Amino acid sequence: MFGISPLGWVHTLGSLPAIPAAAYMFAIHGRIEPRSKAGAVYFVSMLIGGATTFLVAHAPVSYGIGAVTLLLLVTGYAIGRLPAPGRAAIYVETIALSLTAFLLMVPTATEILRRVPDGHPFVTDLHSPLLLGVQASILAALVIGLAAQIICLRKTGKAAA
Repeated sequence: MFGISPLGWVHTLGSLPAIPAAAYMFAIHGRIEPRSKAGAVYFVSMLIGGATTFLVAHAPVSYGIGAVTLLLLVTGYAIGRLPAPGRAAIYVETIALSLTAFLLMVPTATEILRRVPDGHPFVTDLHSPLLLGVQASILAALVIGLAAQIICLRKTGKAAA
């Protein structure tokens, strides 16, 4: 079904829980909160998705996306656990984890549009206006979302000071 191999299904179903977990945390916390139950689900799911990318990917860019995703994921989850990371840690954590959500959604949207409906996908060309529009919308959401998160963190930091 959808031309996905068994290992591809492990990759897809393993990373799928990250999407609602991220959406929930963005709605409740305004950012991905690594020290929450949803944050634990997000971490494990993204780890599965990022690691299995190397086993299912066909395009060289996919390996880069997988590697960068894993690097940002580890950075985002580790920075807050370092001794005396300082005020910058919350910014690094927020930006790194928001970028992982972006790197999850671009390939996800691309693959959905290229595989659904089965046998007659919405997009057959990577330069399709529909695909490029969806990807541009995800990029716009990242830029606007990061700006809002940074503004909120700055306000929270000033209020705490």
